[in-house]
Amino acid sequence: MNLNPGSKLVTLAMALIFAGTVAAQEPITPIEPIKEINLAKVELGKKLYFDPRLSKSGFISCNSCHNLSMGGTDNLKTSIGHNWQQGPINSPTVLNSSMNVAQFWDGRAADLKEQAGGPIANPGEMAFTHTLAVDVLESIPAYVTEFTQVFGPDCINIDQVTEAIAEFEKTLVTPNDRFDQWLQGYTNAITEKELAGYQLFKSSGCVACHMGPAIGGTSFQKMGLVSPYETKNDAQGLAGVTGKDADRFKFKVPTLRNVELTYPYFHDGEAATLAEAVDIMGRLQLGRTFEKTELEQIVAFLKTLTGDQPSFALPILPPSTDTTPRPTPFK
Repeated sequence: MNLNPGSKLVTLAMALIFAGTVAAQEPITPIEPIKEINLAKVELGKKLYFDPRLSKSGFISCNSCHNLSMGGTDNLKTSIGHNWQQGPINSPTVLNSSMNVAQFWDGRAADLKEQAGGPIANPGEMAFTHTLAVDVLESIPAYVTEFTQVFGPDCINIDQVTEAIAEFEKTLVTPNDRFDQWLQGYTNAITEKELAGYQLFKSSGCVACHMGPAIGGTSFQKMGLVSPYETKNDAQGLAGVTGKDADRFKFKVPTLRNVELTYPYFHDGEAATLAEAVDIMGRLQLGRTFEKTELEQIVAFLKTLTGDQPSFALPILPPSTDTTPRPTPFK
């Protein structure tokens, strides 16, 4: 049967309405691209994000632990910082982090701006100070010019530095994964096995914590709700921020977007594979032991959550006029 143009428009409209209805009924919603952004601030923030001169050694940048070619992580159990120090906790992904209720596993930073200043001054990470980081930037004429263009003629300060980095990080969203396409009505975007995994993901109760556009990141939950979680890591979670014993071992629920890329898993990085992570979560959080076939289905679903990765030209960092020798790598 041939459809006239009017009928085609009606059919398309009905399809869009149906897709919207399906998405509205699901606990997971598609990621939307960032709509409001300051492009000049983003470009400045991108340079700062990749600039190792914000560290004491001159070799560690934000991208060292949140590598944008590795799902926004470093794929290590716990990150390595200044002087080859092994960090105490797994590096969470920076991708889609603007959707988090707070930053860091324990939520000690309220937003991306506050988070950006933490590693710079942390002796186990970049091991610098905010004052020295600003001094370095003020010694680079091209940075002085760019900060003036973005923030005005005032002197460079750490608030401007972290604000610019945060503005860049807001752009690191990953829309258009295959599951989002399915939510939007493209029924062939995922396989029967992947769909079965999603249905199991829902019926088992995983969506109680992993929901919304980021599929997590919006709450803190105790690790080991049904059975204790055994770990050598001494991280206390939210209790380290609130001082409340009831918050011990409560950690921010991680986003499951791009989870295929962000191994190893959990705050201590002890789960090497997705199957291992799902198995542990089933037993410790839900009181359920998944069979092998069920694990394979859920893992297959989780792999549909890898979206379009950030794509941009790496920045050309402003040259420094400072000829003072820097320390040897990571020292």
